[in-house]
Amino acid sequence: MYLGLDLGTSGLKALLVDGEQKAVASATAELSVSRPHEGWSEQEPADWIAAAEEAIGALVRSHPRQMSALRGIGLSGQMHGATLVDAAGMVLRPSILWNDTRSHEEARALDADPRFRQITGNIVFPGFTAPKLAWVRANEPEIFDRVAKVLLPKDYLRLWLAGETISDMSDSAGTSWLDVASRRWSPDLLAATGLGEQHMPSLVEGTASAGRLRGELAAKWGMTGHVVIAGGAGDNAASACGLGVAKGGEAFVSLGTSGVVFAATDAYLPNPQSAVHTFCHALPTTWHQMGVILSATDGLNWLAGVTGAKPAELTGELGAELRAPSGVTFLPYLSGERTPHNDATIRGALIGLSHQSDRASLTQAVLEGVAFALRDNLEALRSAGTELASVMAVGGGSRSQLWLKTIATVLGIPVELPADGDFGAAFGAARLGLIAAENAEPDSVLTRPRIASTIEPDYALASAYGDAYARFRALYPALKGV
Repeated sequence: MYLGLDLGTSGLKALLVDGEQKAVASATAELSVSRPHEGWSEQEPADWIAAAEEAIGALVRSHPRQMSALRGIGLSGQMHGATLVDAAGMVLRPSILWNDTRSHEEARALDADPRFRQITGNIVFPGFTAPKLAWVRANEPEIFDRVAKVLLPKDYLRLWLAGETISDMSDSAGTSWLDVASRRWSPDLLAATGLGEQHMPSLVEGTASAGRLRGELAAKWGMTGHVVIAGGAGDNAASACGLGVAKGGEAFVSLGTSGVVFAATDAYLPNPQSAVHTFCHALPTTWHQMGVILSATDGLNWLAGVTGAKPAELTGELGAELRAPSGVTFLPYLSGERTPHNDATIRGALIGLSHQSDRASLTQAVLEGVAFALRDNLEALRSAGTELASVMAVGGGSRSQLWLKTIATVLGIPVELPADGDFGAAFGAARLGLIAAENAEPDSVLTRPRIASTIEPDYALASAYGDAYARFRALYPALKGV
């Protein structure tokens, strides 16, 4: 048996699979985000452990026999979070999350140092880890001076599970400290934020062994043998492993809290000026390019909160058929934006409201606005040399066929929907746990799922959506100038 743990922003998921990669059971535990100031986003690492205890405990109670046969654990997690621990392994402050933008000035200063783009292949975004440490150094020096290790969220779980400070290449590529081509920490970039390699976890590939489950926990959960913990992956690389997106030209679009267009590459292909992320994949000698928008389903959740309706209720009011563009344009910059704007201070907007703008038209505008932002990502990938013929869809938003139809039409390429099953980050993490525990060949494990349906663009509406996208593109510079 193999366990995948996916530490997300809103919850932790534990997925148990057998040797045939069939899901046996799953459990989840909710998490909340603290936003004490504008632009801040934090979580208590102790809450991650409590969530893991809850989810794993539920599986032990419901499937004790299967859990006793556990051989491998894979970890996936939200990227970029700055989790600071002292020499005793004690947490020094709440973890600063991926969607926290307080360090935008520090990010700008680091990005002005040409070494960062040259070595990492990426812009230094405010959500990345290095500028957060620069912010802590400037604003909380008494905490900075006590930092012994900087851990990413999933790697704090590893510290609890295995007593080891280890990270993988894919997650570490989002720190702005990794030499992404050479897959090692950069002493020069660490020094630029007052740190050294001694402050970093050791590095392994996502498919490699990265510790064993502590005996105390194994005994508590009734596990009878050694349990290997894999290097694991950042959440999007883990989702790619779940979907079998492991070779150049394979791609997916994720509709989760954030939105992602992810493409695997067989070579290191940086193009930082496009604001595309170029990261290591969870597999050796493999990389990926990724465009990221900060609010995808978060945009629909925002509208649901404002209107008092559930997201499924809102989308259900639109029916199943794609309509012409609504005439209302939604810019989904509720937390700023990454690709292609790299703008932490921009905020969202609804443009074109009229007396006829009812709740349904606002919902349609949100779906369209997220699709247009994903089109921005696709264009950025194209500028970085990546052409995509199709994408698979994953994430909670992919349950809406209408949203996928909108995205296919706006992107101008088919969207493939996998057959029923869980192919997300937790499944990808479980696959990595299997590979590490059994020393299996990744190609034999990371197969692609059967495609249940292919959603083609609505070519009759392509021109209208092209015009609406052009209006969307024109609004960012206008809004920024206000």
